[in-house]
Amino acid sequence: MKSLLISGDRSGAGKTSITLGLAGLLAKDAVVQTYKVAMDYIDTSYLSGVTGRPSYNLDTFVQTDEELAGLFSYGAKGADIGIVEGVRGLYEGRDSFTDVGSTAAIAKRFSLPTILVVDARSITRSAAALVKGFQAFDPDVRIKGVILNNTGGGHHVTKATEAIEYYCGIPVLGAVPRSPEMDLSMRHLGLVPFVEGMRDPGFAKTIEGIIRHVGAHVDLDAIKALAEDVTPEPNQVTGSLASRPAASRRIAVAFDEAFTFYYGELEAVLQSQGCEVTKFSPLHDTLPEADGYIFGGGYPEMFAEELSRNTAMREAILAKAKAGIPIYAECGGLMYLTRSITLKKGWLGRSEDAVYPMCGVFAGDTVMPAGKTLRYVEGSAVLSGNSYPFKGHEFHYSGVVMDPGTRFVYTLSRGTGIIDGKDGVVFNNTLGSYTHLMPVSAKGILAEIFSAERGKQYIKADSPQTL
Repeated sequence: MKSLLISGDRSGAGKTSITLGLAGLLAKDAVVQTYKVAMDYIDTSYLSGVTGRPSYNLDTFVQTDEELAGLFSYGAKGADIGIVEGVRGLYEGRDSFTDVGSTAAIAKRFSLPTILVVDARSITRSAAALVKGFQAFDPDVRIKGVILNNTGGGHHVTKATEAIEYYCGIPVLGAVPRSPEMDLSMRHLGLVPFVEGMRDPGFAKTIEGIIRHVGAHVDLDAIKALAEDVTPEPNQVTGSLASRPAASRRIAVAFDEAFTFYYGELEAVLQSQGCEVTKFSPLHDTLPEADGYIFGGGYPEMFAEELSRNTAMREAILAKAKAGIPIYAECGGLMYLTRSITLKKGWLGRSEDAVYPMCGVFAGDTVMPAGKTLRYVEGSAVLSGNSYPFKGHEFHYSGVVMDPGTRFVYTLSRGTGIIDGKDGVVFNNTLGSYTHLMPVSAKGILAEIFSAERGKQYIKADSPQTL
């Protein structure tokens, strides 16, 4: 599979809209596989939406080299071209002195030809200095071309293009003018997720407008010519993801406008462990029968009233938790399984506090908003007496206040969790956390939770917590 990487010179440079436009353009005539650098659900929902294929995340902090290569090769099967979207600026990562977790690390790991999206607003010749600095900062990152974004008139484009091509020796592959067409709807955690956006009849027109606008202002043939065959050989991870043993249990995954934060490989990981995967909506459905349930992250706070109104769903989830059916919840899922979500006065223009009952599985309550939390996490989980080290991330504006005596099974050496480095609250065989885990890297934890052999025994406690 021929591939390339799209990075930005900074957050807000416009790389997401441009990558979305390029993926949509290429998908009209080819099978396009997309990837996203770092732990991110929302951008991948857009990339999947325009290509019709799951988008996979690549993160050198969370994933091992074998996991990175295996996931890349797994995604490449049947694809003609691969596009990797970077995260933030090209060199932003975990810390100041290494490129761990950065777009640059992925660019180097797979020797990907890289196109740099430059926010050219109000600069012309200085754009060349900026690009030259990016080239010199790490020569092992192969910057092969530039797309100028937020450009003004023809003179602006001409000066910036001539300067970059003269001083930097690489082509300018497009100049995308400032336009309202390129604006995507935002909220407190980033873009409005694709599946939610599709509720609006005008959303599809917005996506098509971005694709059309990018297509009118880039040299697509020149961009395709830069792509190189960099697909790694299949490895054990690739084979594991492709494995489909006979299904011995059914796992129901909450998926609707309120719960959209899932990594593209989750279903493959569960299927490789002998699970049949089905989806349901906590907003609109009744709870299906299953051997286990997953509630991912998302925006339950934006749909708190609707979630609260589905009383039959909330009561059914609580009954399953009391019965010891395995349930796993992350971030938004954790919030949904608490007793209530309080939306504070002043948030999104509210004139007073609003309290919405939730499932009541966990003895605690959620408040929105609280302080912003965004960081990588590291820690260990103790399940069935076994310790599982893990890496992940947390990103939320909510806070969960648990009752005294709450038991946690995650201990974080990096990150905050629910409180003071404690995460992974449990009730019977229900586990909820603020930590987001990548399924390939956390396959041991998922197997422990939903293991057919262990059944209801994956969490052991001297004094099991009860409601």
